[in-house]
Amino acid sequence: MPASPSGHGTSRTRSWWGWGYADAHPDDAECVAMGALLPGTLARPLPTPRVADLAIARPGVTPPPALAHLVTADPDVRAAHAMGKAYRDIIRALRGRPGRIPDLVARPADDGEVADLLDWAGGQGVAVIPFGGGSSVVGGVEYRGDTHRAVLSLDLTSMDRVLEVDTVSRSARIQAGALGPVLEEQLRPHGLTLRHFPQSFEFSTLGGWLATRAGGHYATGHTHIDDFVQSLRVVTPAGSGTSWRLPASGAGPSPDRLFLGSEGALGVITEAWMRLQERPRHKASASVAFSDFQQALEAVRTLAQSDLSPANCRLFDPGEALLSGASRDGSSVLVLGFESATRRVDDRLVSALEVARAHGGRGGAPTANGGDASADRAVPADAAVRAWRSAFLRMPYLRDGLARMGAVVETFETAATWDRIPALIDAVRTEVGSAAAKATGHPATVNCRLTHVYPDGAAPYFTVAVAGRPGDEVAVWDDIKAAASDVLHRYRASITHHHAVGRDHRPGYDSQRPEPFALALRAAKEALDPHRILNPGVLID
Repeated sequence: MPASPSGHGTSRTRSWWGWGYADAHPDDAECVAMGALLPGTLARPLPTPRVADLAIARPGVTPPPALAHLVTADPDVRAAHAMGKAYRDIIRALRGRPGRIPDLVARPADDGEVADLLDWAGGQGVAVIPFGGGSSVVGGVEYRGDTHRAVLSLDLTSMDRVLEVDTVSRSARIQAGALGPVLEEQLRPHGLTLRHFPQSFEFSTLGGWLATRAGGHYATGHTHIDDFVQSLRVVTPAGSGTSWRLPASGAGPSPDRLFLGSEGALGVITEAWMRLQERPRHKASASVAFSDFQQALEAVRTLAQSDLSPANCRLFDPGEALLSGASRDGSSVLVLGFESATRRVDDRLVSALEVARAHGGRGGAPTANGGDASADRAVPADAAVRAWRSAFLRMPYLRDGLARMGAVVETFETAATWDRIPALIDAVRTEVGSAAAKATGHPATVNCRLTHVYPDGAAPYFTVAVAGRPGDEVAVWDDIKAAASDVLHRYRASITHHHAVGRDHRPGYDSQRPEPFALALRAAKEALDPHRILNPGVLID
């Protein structure tokens, strides 16, 4: 059946330079208070940047009259599409060095307009950067280089409708430009949900999730957006196509797999049929403290290899637990959550707590919600769970506040099999911490948490915090990131688990992929994008 338009909107202003909403950023006093926790930071925060202070050149190209209504050269809009939201992006904006600002921003409303824009750009030598919510943290939505006449940011957020809902097959056809809240608002009347909640949920789109193979809130089971895809529609400079909508298929290599994770380098994902779920009504959660992090790792591995399938199974080391407010006594903390649309989950939580306690965990009185759950994320249980949830949503804003104090604060994540996880975590803490201290001359903190767990491995997520070198923060982070990438490569851990490759992870991705696959990818690029205009520098040269 056709789905009605969402009518979703907000009067809040998005920050052009930082994470999320402009009115949610820490004020100067809070920035100073945070900076005091890192020796060597600035005495006063850097001023918030203004678009008016940027040197924005006139567009290097003019669209034809037939496309002019789709395109803007407004400086504020162009600046907001110049970068993603990685630490490198934030500090470059604060230092007034945002990089190449797109000449134009286009907002097509349908596939035909996307195709028309690609045709024009190909003929004019204009680079096209597909853009959803702009939340990339790997340099995935910016242009680097000088080989193209001009740069067009292709913003898909006008294509934001749920076009069809099939309640029999429990799936929906959704336009790629739908932001997370817009998408869920349109599914809610049908009693269904995509149930994919990355940290960037408010500020990222379905197309962005698909193009980057994004990870969601679930710690087990359907952890990546890949798991929800029935079919994709993609517009490329060589033509448009839609894969068959199927529950599964053994018919050769999957066309969907070619474009999942392609980051706009092979084509523009404009629609997808997505598998849906009934909205959860039964939820239960708890936290467990551990004195020994290694025992906590063993508890999580046992849970991941069981059939309990917790929706949330996040383990924080002592530093990360302190940072999130989940613990202040030096304990590691495991946050557990279960949910279901059809049956109570208390017994599964009780079984999970028994596993945790058998490995030295303590505490963990469960809190359950057996009623109709209207919230989009798991209901908080005890104080540790509430503290984690609050910190999870607030952390990107705090990172931006620390960046204003000249601090280097950034995260990176990976995945490896269980046999390598303990040694990998130890090596990252030691070697990345040493690299950060060497690069800055200040003591560094490296914390770890597990965000997603599998029967055969886990995804460690690391936070690095250190006072930077004033004016040279990007180079400092690049040195730290290089050290981290070296450790990951040595342990054969993925250069990324769910944040995509972009431009920042290219060296690691080039080392990780087999050369025959690289040859095939280059051939696909040549066939689908013969003018090489689509997101140049991402995945392949």
